[in-house]
Amino acid sequence: MKNENENLNNLRHSAAHLLAAAVMKLWPNTKRTIGPAIEDGFYFDFEFANPISEKDFPKIEKKMKEILKTWDKFEKHELSKDDAKKEYPDNPYKHELIDEFSAGGEKLSFYKSGDYWDLCRGGHVDNPKKELQHFKLLKLAGAYWRGSEKNQMLTRIYGTVFPTQEELDNYVKQLEEAEKRDHKKLGPQLDLFTFSELVGPGLPLWTPKGTLVRNILDDFVWELRRARGYQKVEIPHITKKELYQISGHWDKFKNELFRIETREGHEFAMKPMNCPHHIQIFNRKKWSYRELPQRYSSTTMCYRDEQTGELSGLSRVRAFTQDDAHVFCRHDQAEEEFVKIWDIVHEFYKAFGFKMRVRLSLHNPEHPEKYLGNPKIWKSAEDMLKKIAKEKKADAFEGVGEAAFYGPKLDFMAKDSLGREWQVATIQLDMNMPERFDLSCVNEKGEAERIVMIHAAIMGSIERFLSVAIEHFAGVFPTWLAPVQAIILPISEKQIKEANSILNAMKGNGIRVEIDERNESIGKKIREAEMQKIPYMLVIGEKEIKEKKVAVRARNQKDLGALTLEKFTEKIKEEIATKSL
Repeated sequence: MKNENENLNNLRHSAAHLLAAAVMKLWPNTKRTIGPAIEDGFYFDFEFANPISEKDFPKIEKKMKEILKTWDKFEKHELSKDDAKKEYPDNPYKHELIDEFSAGGEKLSFYKSGDYWDLCRGGHVDNPKKELQHFKLLKLAGAYWRGSEKNQMLTRIYGTVFPTQEELDNYVKQLEEAEKRDHKKLGPQLDLFTFSELVGPGLPLWTPKGTLVRNILDDFVWELRRARGYQKVEIPHITKKELYQISGHWDKFKNELFRIETREGHEFAMKPMNCPHHIQIFNRKKWSYRELPQRYSSTTMCYRDEQTGELSGLSRVRAFTQDDAHVFCRHDQAEEEFVKIWDIVHEFYKAFGFKMRVRLSLHNPEHPEKYLGNPKIWKSAEDMLKKIAKEKKADAFEGVGEAAFYGPKLDFMAKDSLGREWQVATIQLDMNMPERFDLSCVNEKGEAERIVMIHAAIMGSIERFLSVAIEHFAGVFPTWLAPVQAIILPISEKQIKEANSILNAMKGNGIRVEIDERNESIGKKIREAEMQKIPYMLVIGEKEIKEKKVAVRARNQKDLGALTLEKFTEKIKEEIATKSL
């Protein structure tokens, strides 16, 4: 019996065929390429003779419904390489795939439903006429053929499909809500970050407010780490090629590295990650077992040459900041160190209200060539992570093939307010880097003893985490995280002197506060403060000055009445200290 995921993938893949069938009916000169199932839907890439737009979607969907009436089943056929190519005259994309798939002399499988058929490895629903009724086209995008900027830009049509209309309706509603929360729109609206064409795509620039939020998050993580014995270190942003050759990153990330050649002909790279640098800090001296664990932490930017078409706001960038830490310890200390990091993760994410579960990211034994180290090392490392997850009574599941190339991981998955799940924090056990760099300590017998290394990122990358947080909160940050926690709104110029006195008193209590001194109506000032999602507005008029109070209005339009400044300060400080939501 097919499992639920397989059924859903088959449904999505079948819908991609239906989309292609409709497009080819409407625009017969179109060159079709590939149409896989993806998370939450499907897409198909085409080269159109003339551009289409999303205004064409109703026409395409109507044609899909017409065609579906003729689809009773998917039939498998096998063709030779030459016959397969005849099915796609003047289509270099399909010819390229046919050459690739028939390299061993095998026949090629085609699947037919109604009068449409296509090169396909299979994976379809049994009764398309019945099962493919609940679909919707979502958006257009540009996509390079096979992901390479050297190739032709194609038109990608995204769609989704579900077993029932109710599931489809719920998903569309979720998309509409997600659109309102899109960090790519909210971030600039709230003046947190910007992008510049002159700086380049995938390279976010952080405003004073955005930088403040980043620093608040980083300071929070650092306080949790400092309490558990971590020390800060600093590292350069570039390295010689040789460091990454030893670590394995040169081969693993060779297509994603920004490379630098010096005037003397030496080859350097912008760092895609920090662990090899931290290893060199540890390796500066011989360590006694009594001095372990050594715990290093640094928040620093890394760089990867992502393809332009795959960049997306803060979610996928070329310059990203890791709140990175590495622990160098003995084998029998590793479990305790893992638990400490686990506790940091849970304390940090509790302040955001995420529901969390844990993915045990394991290697795929069917593809050992993708990983460093031998099976014995991998089994030992993976058994330890399974033991920790069991002892923590975690909501855990296994992700075979999700391990890093040098070791297994505990990946923490956060479910946001829309029910979407994101990978956030990660803890990785690494027994391979210590082997490659010969990391050891001197044990009780005076012998060199191989150590282990633990990689830990609490936010993962600050950029990606903030993209998730902005959308989770819809830009309405809790008071402790808001860049401006309160704004003072004098009704007229007569109250500006008193308003500034209140401003200074609140700043003296560590509250992030601003004043709106513009000669505008109080209604306009309130509306603009609401749009900036500032937690509290303090209205100051002659009555408030006379009573030595402030009229407090929360951003949810709730009037909290007149409070003394001392009472309000006490309230907001408590909210900040407890990181209440």
